[in-house]
Amino acid sequence: MTAAALAFRNVSKRYPFFTLDDASFRLEQGQIMGFVGPNGAGKTTSIRILMGLIQSDAGSVELLGCPIPSEQVRAKWNVGHVSDDMRLFGAATLDWHMGFVKSIYPTWDAGYATTLLKRFHLHQQQSIKHLSHGERIKALLLLVLARRPRSLVLDEPTSGLDPVARHEVLAELMDLLQDGERSILFSSHNTLDVEQISDQITFIDRGRIVASDDKEVFLDRWQRLSIELSPDCALPEVAGVVDVTRTGRIAVVTTNDYRPELPVIYAHAGAQVRDVQRMTLEEIFVANVMHNRKERGE
Repeated sequence: MTAAALAFRNVSKRYPFFTLDDASFRLEQGQIMGFVGPNGAGKTTSIRILMGLIQSDAGSVELLGCPIPSEQVRAKWNVGHVSDDMRLFGAATLDWHMGFVKSIYPTWDAGYATTLLKRFHLHQQQSIKHLSHGERIKALLLLVLARRPRSLVLDEPTSGLDPVARHEVLAELMDLLQDGERSILFSSHNTLDVEQISDQITFIDRGRIVASDDKEVFLDRWQRLSIELSPDCALPEVAGVVDVTRTGRIAVVTTNDYRPELPVIYAHAGAQVRDVQRMTLEEIFVANVMHNRKERGE
């Protein structure tokens, strides 16, 4: 197996009121992973460990084949990291920042930087302190993307952006992967953004990895069935059913393992499946998290 863009293996980090517990997931090169969880779930803690900003208490982390934190300097030459809480020098211009980054990274692509200025509608002579929130996020992305890194680690990059700015950012990220050699870890609690651009999805909740798989696997397996019951019908227990809600003669069944024979199983029990609906990623995320909490007795 080739080296992954990043890999977590049984990673833990303990704080007085929060624990990242035995986290394992892997992102392949050339793909986008949506790293999804509520606020406080452990997304930023995981990313800070990945970037060598804090050290885990247990487990191992690799970034572009480099063990973290021991070889983080070598890895970071090829990694672009953007976080909503990053700060630029307010009194300096965007042009100054571009020159500063160019002086450090020999991979700086001046032509691509000019293209990004136009696409993001930014102006080099603007002072950072005069940029809006959305413009500041796009400036951060420009400074990272123009380095042409092999991997991007993005912590809530679209948080607080208006719909047009979000579209601009997501379109650029998708375009970035056209060469098939780059990867993106995209942390967000906005499942709509994640559903649009991701190849893989990892759900995290209360410091634990809930599930990690290809996006299409989630969308295919998680289905919602609307079932009409006869007066004396009792629904059979079926593997993969994570929730059943009954209202009168109608039951709504949520499964994380849909297969074509499910309607037949319910028909043999005297019930009739009226409708089978695919679920959105947000619905899958909520159902997955709530089921997982119930299984853990939380």
